[in-house]
Amino acid sequence: MSVTEHRRISTLVMGRFARNLMARATGGSVALSRIWPGRTDRLIIAPHDLRTADATRAAEIYAGRFVFAGKIVTCHGRSIFDLEPPSEDWEVALLGFGWLRHLRAADTALTRANARALVDDWISNAARKRSIGRRPDVLARRVISLLSQAPLVLGDSDGKFYRRYLRGLTREIRYLRYTTLDIDGVPRLQVMIALCYAALCLANQGKHIRTATRKLADELQRQILPDGGHISRNPGALIELLIDLLPLRQTFAARNIAPPAALLNAIDRMMPMLRFFRHGDGSFALFNGMSSAPSDLLATVLAYDDTHGLPMSYMPHSGFQRLDTGAMTVIIDAGAPPPPSISQDAHAGCLSFELSSGPSRIVVNCGMPTTGRDNWRAFARSTAAHSTLTYHDTSSCQFVEFSAMKRLLHGSPIVSGPSEVESYREVVADGMLLSTAHNGYLARFGVMHRRTLMVAHDGSRLDGEDTVSPAPGTRIKGNDTDYAVRFHLHPSVKANRLSDGRGVMLVLPNRDVWTFEALDDKVDLEDSVFLAGNDGPRRTAQIVIRQNSRRAPSTRWSFVRSTTSAPAAGARRTASREPELPL
Repeated sequence: MSVTEHRRISTLVMGRFARNLMARATGGSVALSRIWPGRTDRLIIAPHDLRTADATRAAEIYAGRFVFAGKIVTCHGRSIFDLEPPSEDWEVALLGFGWLRHLRAADTALTRANARALVDDWISNAARKRSIGRRPDVLARRVISLLSQAPLVLGDSDGKFYRRYLRGLTREIRYLRYTTLDIDGVPRLQVMIALCYAALCLANQGKHIRTATRKLADELQRQILPDGGHISRNPGALIELLIDLLPLRQTFAARNIAPPAALLNAIDRMMPMLRFFRHGDGSFALFNGMSSAPSDLLATVLAYDDTHGLPMSYMPHSGFQRLDTGAMTVIIDAGAPPPPSISQDAHAGCLSFELSSGPSRIVVNCGMPTTGRDNWRAFARSTAAHSTLTYHDTSSCQFVEFSAMKRLLHGSPIVSGPSEVESYREVVADGMLLSTAHNGYLARFGVMHRRTLMVAHDGSRLDGEDTVSPAPGTRIKGNDTDYAVRFHLHPSVKANRLSDGRGVMLVLPNRDVWTFEALDDKVDLEDSVFLAGNDGPRRTAQIVIRQNSRRAPSTRWSFVRSTTSAPAAGARRTASREPELPL
């Protein structure tokens, strides 16, 4: 481990200890009693829940079957909160109480009674002390769920249960305020959103409305970048945040309180970013922890999008480029990793890209599964899981690997990676040219990775060149000079290696035929895995070009759409060679 990596780990650890000391200094029953001192004798408003509800699931819950994250647990007359959870994802879904919306969708006296019984069980149950239930993101989700589903739970209740409900809710809010000392990124912003909801929905909270609003505004300005991206560089963070920020804006209006300008500005900036990351089939590009985008949530959020038209082509603060020509879309990660304190889910995918044609995705990154992430996390975050160049089977970013450090830092943040990422685009005679480079391999191997992409004006071809070379005035370090350029294919693409070993024929679901060709290199077709499928990980293929930086520092390749039918394209190889990329 380099000196720089040691310093970054030390900084992260010291920051963690400092936050723990602050938490202990303000902890205890006395401090907690001061967190939310105002009277909370009634609820005056319930925020709207934009998440899709399924009334048929209410019958399952009433029967004691709780289905979350692909796992089923049956109560058999016992409290669901006393049972051993089958997975962490299942427990997160249970303790977030988002399932209350399914009971509300059924809207019967039976489901209302069932909801009251389950909430009362939680309020009285010692299971609320479980560590997952106190995780900031889970706690924030539970507070928002209890507020938004209050009409369901309290509709037919008596005064005694009403008071018990408010006491339990107030206790959750106190714990929630306590957790903000020790978190960052999306969870911290979710906590701020939940506290703002609580101040708006409960009575006698005028002072806390001002405090919560100010803290939320400060956090939005810090985490939402000027171009609308999130500081974590994860496209999925936009959906998760907007699904709560949009009804929060409505809640301010319902209370006749002007929303903070930072909230309105953040929403206006984030909306175009959603369209920036979308392919022709509506799916999101898979960068930095992005999984499959929930279609219902995405459709709901986009219904609030008043800014129609083509997405922007360059997001300078988030570090992404987009090339749209004809039916072709290319989305490129051209930015440095996020700050270490918010990099627990960031990937080593610098200069990776995704390619789609119309409604068909062709080249993708492996992405991250929606459940069971711990089993795939190390692989999914590696450079080899992205459609880019990997030098000596080493990721361009290095992560914290020691188990003790992971537990202390609540994950595996990035400790080293590209510090300088270049990106320059221009319109040339044959199309649009993008030149990029990063120094993630410079310190360890003495080389820079440069990638040049050019898309034709009609969207019929993508030409690329990857180069690994020492920086000016330096030399390649050591004897480890091998590298591999990978192109992970979407599972719906059928790939067949051409007979001369220098190309691959690709047949898309709509029967369009594309050909991948390498000018001077042998092409391999190997197994890969697509982790971001709606039904879990799926087998797929990857195109791989292997070379040595001393013998062949540059690799040139292209994706070309064929004008012939699939059978004809399979019978013969395209005779034309690739044009030179402009320098």
